[in-house]
Amino acid sequence: MGKFMKKIFVFMLTMVMILSLSACNSGSGADSKSESKSDSKSDISSESDMEYVKDKGTLVVGITDFEPMDYKDDSGEWIGFDADMAKAFGESLGVNVEFVEIDWDNKIMELDGKTIDCVWNGMTLTDEVTSSMECSNAYCNNGQVVIVPSDSSDKYQDTDSLSDLSFAVEAGSAGEKEVDALGLNYTSIKTQADALMEVAAGTSDAAVIDSLMAAAMVGEGTGYDKLTYTCQLNSEEYGVGFRKGSDLTKAVNDFFKESFGDGSMIKCAEKYGVQAAVIEQ
Repeated sequence: MGKFMKKIFVFMLTMVMILSLSACNSGSGADSKSESKSDSKSDISSESDMEYVKDKGTLVVGITDFEPMDYKDDSGEWIGFDADMAKAFGESLGVNVEFVEIDWDNKIMELDGKTIDCVWNGMTLTDEVTSSMECSNAYCNNGQVVIVPSDSSDKYQDTDSLSDLSFAVEAGSAGEKEVDALGLNYTSIKTQADALMEVAAGTSDAAVIDSLMAAAMVGEGTGYDKLTYTCQLNSEEYGVGFRKGSDLTKAVNDFFKESFGDGSMIKCAEKYGVQAAVIEQ
C-alpha cells in the first residue's frame, strides 16, 4: 500500500470512529432525556391526593340532589348533613369545597377521572363501592324502603306483596340492586328525587329510596304528603369514597372521630333530623 493510500485509509478510519462516538453520545442523551421524562411522570403520579387537593385549593365533592344529605336552599346554596360536614372537612384542610352534581351511575368513573375528588352523598358501602374506592369508616345507618301512595299502603307491607308493582329506582343505587335481586319490574331513573316524582305522577306504582330521604321528603308536612313508605328491604351504612389509595381517607376518618367527640357531628345531624342514624366514631 502506497503512502497516499495509507493516508486515505487512516482518514476514513478516523471519521468512522468520530461518527460512532457521536452516535453513542446522542443515544446517551436521548436515554437521559427519556429517563428525565420518566422521572417527571413518576413525580406527578406519586403526588398524594392530599397534596393534589391542597395545591389546587379546592376539594371537589360529587353529589346528587338528595335531601336531607345534599340539597339546595332557597338561595341555591348546597346544604344538608353531608354538605355541611363536607364543608367543615374542607375547612379543616384549609381548602374550599365545590359541589358537583353527578350521574350516580358514573360516580366511580368521575372519581377516577379526577372530575371530582370524593363522593359524599349518602353513599351505601356496597361491595362494588368498597372494591372501587378508598372508603371512609361508616358514619350513618340507612336502609332501602318502598314508597307507595298512602291510600294503597295497606296492600304493600312485605316483599311478597310487591310482585305486581312497577318501580322507579335511581340508576346505580342500592335501591336498584334490591329490586333487581327480588326480580321486580323497574325503570332506572336519574335520581331518587326523580323516582319520587314518578310515583307522585302515577307513572310508576312505587319507588325504592333511602330511608333517611324518605323520612325527610315523604308523608305529612312534606312535598309528597300523599306518599308513604312501607317495608324496609335491607340494612346498610353510609361512607365517603375517595380514589383507591387516597390519603384523604385517613384524614376524613380523623375528622369524623374529632367531630363526633366534640359534639359537632351530632349537632349538625340534629339540624337535619338524622341524629338517630349517626354511627359512633
